[in-house]
Amino acid sequence: MQLETLQNAFSEQELFEGKSWRMSPESWRLTPEIVAKLEEIGQASLEFYQALEVLYRRSFEGKKLLRNKELYAPWVAEYLDRGKPKPLVDICRSKASKGALPPVIRPDLLVTRDGFALSELDSVPGGVGLTAYLNQLYEQSESAGVLGANAQMEEAFYGAVSALAPGERNPVIVIAVSEEAGTYKPEMDWLAERLQRRGYRVYSKWVQEVFPLGGAVYFDEDGSPEKIDVIYRFFELFDLPNLPEAEFIFEAVEKEEVAMTPPAKPFLEEKLGMALFHHHILEDFWKENISKRSYKVLKGLIPQSWVVDPAPLPPGAVIDGPMAQGRPLHSWMDLAEASQKERNLVLKISGFHETAWGSRSVVIGNDVSRDDWTEALEEAVEMAPSHLHVLQEFKKSVQLKHPLYDEEGAVYEASGRLRLNPYYFTDGESVKLAGALATFCPPDKKIIHGMEDAAMLPCRVVE
Repeated sequence: MQLETLQNAFSEQELFEGKSWRMSPESWRLTPEIVAKLEEIGQASLEFYQALEVLYRRSFEGKKLLRNKELYAPWVAEYLDRGKPKPLVDICRSKASKGALPPVIRPDLLVTRDGFALSELDSVPGGVGLTAYLNQLYEQSESAGVLGANAQMEEAFYGAVSALAPGERNPVIVIAVSEEAGTYKPEMDWLAERLQRRGYRVYSKWVQEVFPLGGAVYFDEDGSPEKIDVIYRFFELFDLPNLPEAEFIFEAVEKEEVAMTPPAKPFLEEKLGMALFHHHILEDFWKENISKRSYKVLKGLIPQSWVVDPAPLPPGAVIDGPMAQGRPLHSWMDLAEASQKERNLVLKISGFHETAWGSRSVVIGNDVSRDDWTEALEEAVEMAPSHLHVLQEFKKSVQLKHPLYDEEGAVYEASGRLRLNPYYFTDGESVKLAGALATFCPPDKKIIHGMEDAAMLPCRVVE
């Protein structure tokens, strides 16, 4: 792909508000074996969400977790509901929402020496439009098959979202974007426009453009109200106090006047779900509710994780967690004295907070001073009554190589670290891999995300 072609394309179509990134002459290469692994991860991710839903419901309903064992865990629902407003918890627990899962699942996969490591599982992911656009752009110049080429991502997105309105042959779908998530509005505009070209009635709107009428929800289309059949929620649930429109959207959902997806289930958006997967008390539950194959995938994928719960312990008791100075913890603040090697840990807020996305709350223990590490631990402990944090074993990415354009427009072989974001689309029963976005960062970056000096690339399958 010529640099001039890329520059012209991005000058004509902005995908992220005010954002730019490095460019490459070619997409990221994936072997068929890696693609097969990604498909396994997609199935395992779906089963994880299904099992997490079962765990949450059995927990708050006071039901035992296992078929043949008296195991109860009311503390799981308490963890997952902590800090959430009661109306949102009521919606989450309602019978109407039972079994509803997000139509798009996107894991953040780091490429490590031991294979993939999962740093996050996102159920309201950005990048769908961006990845689809990059697929279309690069497939024009590459003979090898771009993963998600021929508009597979757009069609997969439409199929997963439109399925919520089975009575409508061509439902009206609105991608409702909040100001807080406004960075992603251009890519949603592009995605909606692409689907409109195929005859689908899909629109990208700000949340405040949605209004109530007769119990249903509408938006203005060429001066007249247009009834919405499905709302694709591209706004965070913690942002509801700033979104008065959400109240009548939820009311319309309750009256079955509109379908909304992803469902209003904040427990699916909590990082502590990964810590619950590793909790020793819940091991038998996960084994009973996830297939053997997917359980093995998740066991190798999810780094060892713990919930930072500062609840007092009895004398002599220790925390099931990492070590500090070679000794088990009695308090999470004991980790302030951990050695540099023992601080090979990531501390981050679990969810339902404005710092829970975009790596804004992430602190890597051995990458900061002891004072900064202590301060981060203190903040995690102080916030625990309303916002839990998760501690996770840090998995370092390996250095890889890929051609990039330098500032003069010449191609050179760059070294860097990779985050891979496969996009899975699901109807709740089956899952489809329809594309992947590769974020290639400079080797000195420990936290990999879309930044100005990173390259964001589609993926292609090569032997």
